[in-house]
Amino acid sequence: MVGAHSYPTYGDAHPSLSRGPSYYKQTGHERSLTQIKFNREGDLLFSCSKDHTINVWYTHNGERLGTYDGHNGTVWTIDVDSQSRFLISGSADNTMRLWEVQSGKCLFRWEFPTAVKRVAFSEDDDQVVCITEQRMGHQGAVRIFNINRDGDGTEQSKEPLSMFNPIGSKAVVCAFAHTPDLILTGHESGKIALFDAKTGEEVLTNEHAHRDTVTDLQLSPDRSYFVTSSKDKTARLHETRTLTVLKTYVTETPLNSAALAPGKPYVLLGGGQDAMSVTTTSLRQGKFETRFWHKVFEEEVGRVKGHFGPVNTIAVSPKGDCYASGGEDGFVRVHHFDESYFRAKPYGDLEIED
Repeated sequence: MVGAHSYPTYGDAHPSLSRGPSYYKQTGHERSLTQIKFNREGDLLFSCSKDHTINVWYTHNGERLGTYDGHNGTVWTIDVDSQSRFLISGSADNTMRLWEVQSGKCLFRWEFPTAVKRVAFSEDDDQVVCITEQRMGHQGAVRIFNINRDGDGTEQSKEPLSMFNPIGSKAVVCAFAHTPDLILTGHESGKIALFDAKTGEEVLTNEHAHRDTVTDLQLSPDRSYFVTSSKDKTARLHETRTLTVLKTYVTETPLNSAALAPGKPYVLLGGGQDAMSVTTTSLRQGKFETRFWHKVFEEEVGRVKGHFGPVNTIAVSPKGDCYASGGEDGFVRVHHFDESYFRAKPYGDLEIED
């Protein structure tokens, strides 16, 4: 583990973000991060990367607990179930794999004609949805699998419960919506849509949710709303049932990730120009930032510097006590919020009840 307690500087725009959180910087990956995920308790953080590995870390001290080895290509995506029993991963090696969290053992693998770009568990942990890439004459596909939780997890069905090919712009991110019979998708064109999980019929669509590729999609704990980030330099908050855009956060850089802070009205955004268009100074000085925006007022309230390349993925602990960011620089940084963050009054003297 590199680094210990240090205080990144926030903007002066908000009293609660004046001093910033303490952080741990972890170097367990040799190449850029693709996705990071906390478990439900927030004590474990999972990370995957272009170096073919998946790591798991203790959140409280940044110590690496172990790795999940087996993929032979970039691991694009991971998700962990609510019991921290199973981990699911998708890779450029055209496989999706089920792992036992505790032992690191690969329990099952599904093989596809193309790369797996996104995976997600259902709310009850009984199903997984995945997106495979449109390539080499193969259409992009969304598949839903039942996960057999009986026994040791090695007895899974190779056949999907359902499969469909979204027409038009290819789907790049997905999740189970507010109800398990609907799949929420984000597309290369910037559209978001709801699909019937059984028939694959497009139930609802917002063609103009974004003007460029949707890069991330993260739901609120009750799945009633969700946040998306896009290469169009904006992040947006949407109602899941209607796909109505509720709020828009406009930045000056392409965004790769957006996350919601539980218990506080903040949205965390990460991104940055790709390596080709980055000056050597900003690469040298760790100038790539996580931006905090007020979810309701649509105002930026602070930034945390630190990464030496674009921020590719952000996650906030379900407990709301810390957040993590994964960068193009191969680092995972875990930031623990300090007292001032929790004492802050993001609505002034107005008391908001959850």
